[in-house]
Amino acid sequence: MNAKTKYEYLENFKGLLLPKGFTITDIKEINYGLQFTIKMNQLSGLVRIYESKKGVRHDFSQVKSSELLNMLENHLHISTQVSGKDKEIPKKENTGMSRLPDELIGTDESGKGDYFGPLVIAGVLVSKSSADILKELGITDSKKMSDKTIFELAPKIKELCTYAIVPIGNQKYNELYNKIQNLNRLLAWGHARVIENILTTHNCETVLSDQFGDETLIQKALLEKGKNIKLYQMPRAEQNIAVAAASVLARNEYVMRLSQIERQYKLKLPKGASTATQNSAKAFLKQYGKDELLNVAKLHFKTTQQILG
Repeated sequence: MNAKTKYEYLENFKGLLLPKGFTITDIKEINYGLQFTIKMNQLSGLVRIYESKKGVRHDFSQVKSSELLNMLENHLHISTQVSGKDKEIPKKENTGMSRLPDELIGTDESGKGDYFGPLVIAGVLVSKSSADILKELGITDSKKMSDKTIFELAPKIKELCTYAIVPIGNQKYNELYNKIQNLNRLLAWGHARVIENILTTHNCETVLSDQFGDETLIQKALLEKGKNIKLYQMPRAEQNIAVAAASVLARNEYVMRLSQIERQYKLKLPKGASTATQNSAKAFLKQYGKDELLNVAKLHFKTTQQILG
């Protein structure tokens, strides 16, 4: 992000992240810069912006949650920087990627940071030949693509590859979350179901997913068919074409199901968990009541407390 002052840098930061559902609070002056807390759902971290003769930069070294850090990097498309140094660390491909076989299942999810709509997990099985075609089609991490492009590419992935999609509607999501009380375990359950569904029709020895929480969570959630696979979890796993393809299918399913909910209730329900989301939630609450909210929203989000007061 180009900025001449720390204040301009902060405004750019807000412009990029607030529409995505992040919140920025507790902004204060520190030596040579600014400091603030950034939050997404139940995750939070401390971010600093430093201003010097060499320019303005951010510092993510105090963001202790790897999940939040990955979310920030994915949304900003920028590298983390080392506190106290002006040198930027460029993003590198995961070294583990080169060790992966040509044939593998990639899994990813969509909707976990969105108050409205379902949680969707998808998996795609790719081979060397299908991976090459997917790359030619322009498949990449869905966060870097528009919903229109995703809508156009999703059918091509389905036609080319074996896939599985597990959508968890809001009523079921809230029921599972109340039972499990942990988002990462709920995610692991969904990823495991996707993997098992693909393995019922095709044998595959390797699975790759983006890293979240304890690496053993998915392994523990797998049933008989999945117990013998080699499971890899890596940060920014969307660099792999199988995971990228899964991210496209998951996002497409999420957007379509959110649109169905909007048509059913005749209300616009924004993605993310922003102020606009709160306003729409209040409008929904006024029109349909508290009991109906569990059919359209993820109730454990702080947004629920905010609108109920």
